[in-house]
Amino acid sequence: MGRLLQISMLAYVTMLLSSCGIVEGIFKAGMWTGFLIVGAVIALVIWIIVKIAGGGKR
Repeated sequence: MGRLLQISMLAYVTMLLSSCGIVEGIFKAGMWTGFLIVGAVIALVIWIIVKIAGGGKR
């Protein structure tokens, strides 16, 4: 049941981050800020996918 909750939360966060308002705010803040925010979001998504897939287990 925990995996279903994780997938649901990932889908929910993905829907929230696809807002045009966020993109507009990034462009108003500046190019480098946008790069940092986009890079952080991509790193977070990759980390979540790795955790869901069980990549951290030894």
